[in-house]
Amino acid sequence: MHDLSPSGLSLPAPSRRSLLRGMGGAALLGAGIPLLSACGGSGAAADTKTVSLGSNSSDAVPKKAFAEIYAAFTKKSGIKVDVNTKDHNTFQEQINSYLQGTPDDVFTWFAGYRMQFFAAKKLATPIDDVWAKIGGNFPDAMKKLSKGEDGKYYFVPLYTYPWAVFYRKSVFAQHGYKVPTTWDDFVALCKRMQKDGLVPIAFGDKDAWPAMGTFDQINFRTNGYDFHVELMAGKASWTDPKVRKVFDHWSEILPYHQDGAVGRTWQDAAQTLVAKKAGMYLLGTFVGQQFTNKADLDDLDFFAFPEIDPQFGQDTVEAPTDGFMLSKAPKNRDGAAKLLEYLGTPEAEQIYLKADSSVVAASTKADTSSYTALQKKSFEMISGAKSLTQFMDRDSRPDFTSTVMQPALQNFVRNPKNVDSILSSIERQKKTIFASS
Repeated sequence: MHDLSPSGLSLPAPSRRSLLRGMGGAALLGAGIPLLSACGGSGAAADTKTVSLGSNSSDAVPKKAFAEIYAAFTKKSGIKVDVNTKDHNTFQEQINSYLQGTPDDVFTWFAGYRMQFFAAKKLATPIDDVWAKIGGNFPDAMKKLSKGEDGKYYFVPLYTYPWAVFYRKSVFAQHGYKVPTTWDDFVALCKRMQKDGLVPIAFGDKDAWPAMGTFDQINFRTNGYDFHVELMAGKASWTDPKVRKVFDHWSEILPYHQDGAVGRTWQDAAQTLVAKKAGMYLLGTFVGQQFTNKADLDDLDFFAFPEIDPQFGQDTVEAPTDGFMLSKAPKNRDGAAKLLEYLGTPEAEQIYLKADSSVVAASTKADTSSYTALQKKSFEMISGAKSLTQFMDRDSRPDFTSTVMQPALQNFVRNPKNVDSILSSIERQKKTIFASS
């Protein structure tokens, strides 16, 4: 349930998403902040018994978990892992310059478009040989997430978590609510909750990323996975009637969202669900962090965002996924391949999950016996998905999502009647940004 952060993985995923500003390191260079080891890695992988690894896991919990994984690998293989850990947000900001310099053999990164971006620029090495050995450990949707546009594998996933609609079981039981599976049922439930004095949908978009999650859900339920991916990659138009249809659906349920969303953090919105003042909340599983009382946490449940168009059903699940890639010219290619093979095993995932129970294994072969009820349900939802998305700022260019989409969606939340001018503005800016390298 974690993502980008200036301090590693200690903060919940999307609160860090707003920190992304482009894919290069120019801004930080201008501020006098050195690039990752002078655009390079640790420089210690000259021998066959050492693999260098660039890591963004600077927070204590994941840093320790990864250290235990690397130690287990060394014990098995005799190959040392020389880790070059950098502050999480700095790693993201400087990744482009880092990969163009002399990077470490292996580096931590994200599945989907964010991986494909560097694979297409030849800043990563294909790892089909690794997948020939680990492929049986992963579902088809996870395999799809790990491939570049050329059909080759470039990524080994480690952990993931889903976005879904969260609710309190006791509140649903008290009012006799049923989990909605279709859009009409969802809208009807919102109306009923409002009559019962509840805020139907908790919402806080002060940090500008939660609304992106709402757009994602409505878009792939309305238009399907393929169109969603094309739109995120800058290949489809934001003035397409299909996109307008997404905002028409959103406008239909916006009155049932919590008022004043742009001035509220996701944590404050979550507290209305904790306090049973809100009936539902669309977010990642990290929402559970706000349920500090065990009885409240045990009362928390979720369901997949409802079907809008029957031809797409509920096949797509938003599940941000973290893992590893092989750099463009690894000094120890054989050792790096062995490390990636190990990182693709259930054993490596188990070591990580012992330290961080907020996420679930990417592999379908991982031991789930120690999972909480929410983890088990998360695992089932992800492993059963036909397609997985990564969240807007991972499925698209972060310079586009941070400078264009975040303010545009906040504008829509404030002024939904301005949708046509908002979409025209998005399309105009998209063309400029995606035309640049």
